[in-house]
Amino acid sequence: MDENEEEFLIKLISIFKVEAIEHISAITSGLIELEKADAKMQMEHIETIYREAHSLKGAARSVNLKEIESICQAMESVFAALKRKEIITSPQLFDMLHQAVNFIGKLISKDDEITALEKSQIIENIRHFEDILKNAAVTPHQSSVREKPEEETKPEIPEIRHSAIHEGTVRIPTVKLDSLLLQAEELLSLKLAASQHATELRKINAVFALWKQELAKVHAEIQKGQGSLETKDVRFNHILEILDPNNASIKSLESKLTALAKSAEIDHKSLGGMVDNLLDDMKTVLMLPFSSLLGVFPKLVRDLSRDQGKDVDLVIQGEEIEIDRRILEEMKDPLIHLVRNCIDHGIEKPEVRNLKKKSPRGTVKLAITAKDSNKIEILVSDDGAGCDASELKSVAVKRGIISQKEVSKLNEKEVLSLVFVSGVSTSPIITDVSGRGLGLAIVHEKVEKLNGMVSFETKIDTGSTFRIVVPLTLATFRGLLVHVNEQMFAIPVINVERVVRVKTEEIRTVEGRDTISLDGQVVSMIRLGNVLEPGEGEKNKTDENIQVVVLRSGEKRMAFVVDEVVHEQEILVKSLGRQLSRVRNIMGATILGNGRIAPILNVNDLMRSAVKVTYAPAQAPEEVLKDKPKRRSILEVDDSITARTLLKNILESAGYDVKTAVDGVDAFSTLQTQEFDLIVSDLDMPRMNGFDLTSKIRNDRKLSELPVVLVTGLESREDKERGIEVGANAYIVKSSFDHSNLLEVIQRLI
Repeated sequence: MDENEEEFLIKLISIFKVEAIEHISAITSGLIELEKADAKMQMEHIETIYREAHSLKGAARSVNLKEIESICQAMESVFAALKRKEIITSPQLFDMLHQAVNFIGKLISKDDEITALEKSQIIENIRHFEDILKNAAVTPHQSSVREKPEEETKPEIPEIRHSAIHEGTVRIPTVKLDSLLLQAEELLSLKLAASQHATELRKINAVFALWKQELAKVHAEIQKGQGSLETKDVRFNHILEILDPNNASIKSLESKLTALAKSAEIDHKSLGGMVDNLLDDMKTVLMLPFSSLLGVFPKLVRDLSRDQGKDVDLVIQGEEIEIDRRILEEMKDPLIHLVRNCIDHGIEKPEVRNLKKKSPRGTVKLAITAKDSNKIEILVSDDGAGCDASELKSVAVKRGIISQKEVSKLNEKEVLSLVFVSGVSTSPIITDVSGRGLGLAIVHEKVEKLNGMVSFETKIDTGSTFRIVVPLTLATFRGLLVHVNEQMFAIPVINVERVVRVKTEEIRTVEGRDTISLDGQVVSMIRLGNVLEPGEGEKNKTDENIQVVVLRSGEKRMAFVVDEVVHEQEILVKSLGRQLSRVRNIMGATILGNGRIAPILNVNDLMRSAVKVTYAPAQAPEEVLKDKPKRRSILEVDDSITARTLLKNILESAGYDVKTAVDGVDAFSTLQTQEFDLIVSDLDMPRMNGFDLTSKIRNDRKLSELPVVLVTGLESREDKERGIEVGANAYIVKSSFDHSNLLEVIQRLI
């Protein structure tokens, strides 16, 4: 193959990948729908999937990808048999089909993680497909059909040409669109500058007109007294000689200035209109519907619910609503975390739901709605068990996140917001799905970075709802400009609840902090200058009326005193650069029309900083250093000398004292004579396995609180459930095992 042919093949494969991804998505969606469809709709879904598999097979053949072609051929044969009703659908058949589609996806992405085991599994599945077809029951009608020539028995495949480029659309690399959008956004600065220039010219024109009026008065007075002045002082004649020609120059200058001001105003309006239209169109180009993100969720719900022995329906509403692609990409992980949380923590198993007189099949709902003109609200809810607020309190206190005294002062909303704190989890055991208390903390962090808000609502045995509000676009938004200590700052309007004037006599001191009353609720108040620059911001202290901006972030609400509220305008967010990738209280900067730079405040940071300024206790250095942490001890239990040695080295390298045992009997005997902070145990061992060892530890009064981590190759749902039943604190599957994962779990437990 010469160089040109090789380049052409590479280009052809890249085109194939784009087309193949669309086919895979359609096949996956079709399988999900087929599994749920009634008898009337099944044939329609079978036909759709059949055509997609056939098209993918043809595309793979054209680029000589034999493995993909053979898998598609096997799938096509299965769906042809389903069309002829020679076989019937079953959960096992769907599992194999999904596995085959997943493998095709890996082959297309050339995933290095494809294992020999996976390849052999797919080959086995293909053979199984063939066996299914060979053993299919044949009706008399089908038998007569089979006696016809081969070309007549082949299912009809309409000549539908699948193209990666649909009519009325064109594929453009997103990197090019990002560049165009960036340039369009930069024009916003020019628009603001043009507006500023037009304003300045209007002001100059007004000053010039006033000066002209004053000059005319002087000229008139001189004209009145001209006769008498000539006899007294000839210098006035000289003044008139200067004023008369200058008057003509002033009129000419006034005319030019007026024309320039009008021209600047016209240019400003014209440029402003063009920039707004261009920016709106570019934003529209980079807007994507939520459906482009949510296509993977039906399969995610199917796989996770089947793995946990639950029946769950996913209901999606508002998937046609469009949002900035950059926000959509950032929201993928949070939404996955929330959906997994609903299934794992919320939805009960069918037998439990039956006892509660619920439908055995649970529902997870994902609803997207447009809120105002520049916000999107996302609701992720389930009809499961709900969350017990008292259990949240208990976990938070137990993990040392909050004291018993502090937690007793929290209202219901504040207690529920603890679910977003890292380390808080109500799961009885740490597994690959849940228990670390990280998922919802990641959700909160991601939403904060997008300058959005997230909250949590729940009701026992009714269900839970996560409410997320994010901006429609990422780069520009409405901002409120405020003056603090002679510096201009911008605050995202999405976080501004209201702007009010407060009289000094309305300020009350509660527990050593200033507060004001809004809508019958007490709201903490602090000077913004004190948060940004401690010791400053005293300008308004003696004023009778104080300007206050009330900000909200999630369930938190706080009032900040500013020197002046200037106005609201559209803000273009500029990053602070790699050197200042993370600055406390600041999320970026914007360039104002006059060329000055205004920092954009990070409201979430601001509230945390305000709490520290208000409550930070003075702590002596000796109090911080008085308790040096002691070295923790771990008992490692495994019958394999290789596994024991490897794990022992990992734990000792992490700073733990490690002692080993060869099985459960040896381990329990060791526990009678020595104290340990934690046990890491294998499951499958002679004499006493990990389940029995854990159960024996939990039944021992002295050892019952000792954390136990099970590290095993057994990854079935039944094994994980048994791990929960016997009282293990964590269940780590060796197939997904990595050092950092284990060390993180141990650190959380001790």
